[in-house]
Order: sequence, then structure tokens, then C-alpha cells
Amino acid sequence: MTDDGALLSQDDAQILALESAVVMGHTLKLLVLEPGTPLDLEALRKSVGARLLVVPHALEKVGQDDADTQPRWIPATDFCIENHVRRSSAECETTEDSRRALGALMAEHLDHTQPLWALDLIGPLADGREMIAARIHHAMADGIAAMHFLEAAVLDVATPSDGPAVKPGVAESHKAGEWSRVPAALSRELAHRGSRSPFDLPITGERDLAFASVALSELKAIGASRPVHATVNDVLLAGVAGGLRGWLKSAGTPLDLRAQVPVSLHHRDGDVVLSNHDSFLNVDLELSDPDPLSRLDRISAHTRAAKQAGDAATMYDLFHALGSVPLLSGMLHRAASSSREFSVAVSNVPGPRAVTSISGRQVTALYSASEPGAHHALRIAAISHGGTIGVGFCTDPTAVPGIDHLAVAVEEAFEELRALVE
Repeated sequence: MTDDGALLSQDDAQILALESAVVMGHTLKLLVLEPGTPLDLEALRKSVGARLLVVPHALEKVGQDDADTQPRWIPATDFCIENHVRRSSAECETTEDSRRALGALMAEHLDHTQPLWALDLIGPLADGREMIAARIHHAMADGIAAMHFLEAAVLDVATPSDGPAVKPGVAESHKAGEWSRVPAALSRELAHRGSRSPFDLPITGERDLAFASVALSELKAIGASRPVHATVNDVLLAGVAGGLRGWLKSAGTPLDLRAQVPVSLHHRDGDVVLSNHDSFLNVDLELSDPDPLSRLDRISAHTRAAKQAGDAATMYDLFHALGSVPLLSGMLHRAASSSREFSVAVSNVPGPRAVTSISGRQVTALYSASEPGAHHALRIAAISHGGTIGVGFCTDPTAVPGIDHLAVAVEEAFEELRALVE
């Protein structure tokens, strides 16, 4: 548990400040449970409540007094588990019903007078499945830290785990202080101003979600088949690129997109804490290349070079070194967040290798969703669970409609890659 009154980190405070009428600030993790007897809500509340004492910030809210220049974590003395573990009032019998319910939750702000997380129980659906939509504010946790929250507070591990199914991207060759790397890193990551993105649009507070999935073994087999081994993350990006190519080509949109890929740097601090500690790589999705395997090889070569050069860690250190120089820091942040530098964010978080359950019900699928932003009206988020990677797509439907068709196109792109390899 963090000390009472601990300041939010610089990263966490910046993320909190981004919240607005149309930016909710949270990530969503969707846990799909096997068919069975409906969950006992009171028993679930009791189970989660008993585990919160060891979860950082789970019983704290954000506060700030007149003397503070930065928000703090303070005890939520009026904490009530009923406000955080709830049953959705939406009637859900079909997948489409659940998508509407999830969109409504994604569009709902978390209550800042309370700890910044909520679990909403959805269903049962007509086939007996239930879902738990876990929302965690990004000021409280990044993707990897959010999974640690769920593992500590909600999930039961049925079999021992030997680590994450997918390793997060790291920049092992970088050492803090090697500033000679900065010019080359800036050239690779922030010197490829592209054409106007089809997702460079204003957003409202509405949200639409869709999901796809692919077997982890298939991604590994595709990567291993290449002349130079491609990682699971590379194959994931290539599948997303193939789906975007088909989806956008049908709309006559120019095929010039770059993806911003978050890279976890939690490994530099040792144990993961509930906070934000990540950087990024910007990767050309090579949509103009009609050959899916050639596209994969080009994406893989790009990410390999950036990782070997330590670009993610270099950019992280540069951003934080300039934090005390507001003018330069603001210029760098504006450049890095420009829709001309990247079109769409594509994240991949390692989830548990093991079989997991909640109150005796096995979790059969796990998905993640990250909210869109102004000028980046589409977000794609992947997460592994056992032998599957679930991919979540989130948009403002008034800006980017038809997100369910993109989910289908991405699954078809993975099938095409698998068929070419076979």
C-alpha cells in the first residue's frame, strides 16, 4: 500500500489532467466467464473487498488542497464496495447487447470522489455467459499495472503460471545517461511526418467497442517461419495492418499509417507498481505493400532496429529530462502526440499464462479496450490470456463508425498470414 498522501507521479498527474467532457481517462478490461450459475454479486463484493488491502490505490482517491501543486493519493474514508462492484442494469442477451452496454460504460466517467476503478457485472447472456467489465483510470495504472490490479483483486489462478504469455517490449540495450543516442532516436521516432490520418477527427463522449481474437500459437508459428524471426508483437502489428488495409481500402482512404506502440519500462524499476511507466515506438504499418509476409518482414525489421538501439528508453529519459523546461517539454509532447506522427495507437499487454477463474467460473476470454482521443479517434489494444490474444477496438462511432467490420477484417488478415505460412 502506498503511503497516505503520496503525490501522483509526473506521468500519472499528466494523464489525470487530460480528462475532459469527452475524455474519460480509463482503460477497460473485459473478462468473459464460461456459462454457469449466475454470479452471486454479494459474494463477489466480499471476495474483492477482502483482497483490496494489498492493492495500491484501491482504497485511495485523488485529492488536492490549496497548498498542493500536484494531486495526491489520499484515503477514501467513505469507501463503499457497492459503488465499485455492481451489476449492470442493461439487459443483455446477445453479443450486440453486451457491446452496447460496454460502450455505455466506456463513455461513463469514474467518480473522482472515490477510488478510480469499478467492476460491472454484465449478463447473463442467453447462452449463460457473464462478463465483468473492469475499468481502471489510466492515472492509476498503465496496461501492465492494470493487469496486476486484476490479478490481485479479482482473478483466481487455477494452475501455476511461469510468467506472461507475451513479453512486453523492452529496450535492453539502453542505459540511462547515454544521450548520444538521442538524435538518432528522435530521427527514427519523430521525424516521419505523414499524410493526414483518417482518424484525425474530433470526438464526442460516445463510444463503440468490438473484439477479435487469435491463437497465440499461430502468431508464434508465423513469426518463426520468417527468414529473420519476427516476434509475436510484430505479427500482431502485421495482422492489424492487414485488417486496416482492407477496411480502409474499401473506403478509398490513402494507405499511409503509422502506429504508436507503447513499450513497458517497468523492468527498469524491478517490481511492477500501480502507476504508469511506459514509453513508445512509432512503427510504419507498411499498408502500401500488398504482400502480407513482406509487410510483416518490414515491420519486424523496424521494431528490431528500434529495440536494439534502445529508442523507447531514450525517449522516456528525454521526456522526463525536459520536464523542468516547460517550453521544450511542451514542444516535444505536441510533436509526439501529433496525428501526423502516428495515426493509431496499438498496445499489447501480457496477461496470465495460466487458466484463471472468478468465483469458480473459468475466464474463457480476456479483452482490453483503450479510449480514443481527439485526432486519434481509433484505439486498438491487445492482451494475452492463456493461449489466446484478445484484441479490442474502441472508437467514437460519430467519428469512426463500423468498428465491428474492422474487427472482422483483422481476424481475416491473421487467417491470410496463417494460410500463406502453411
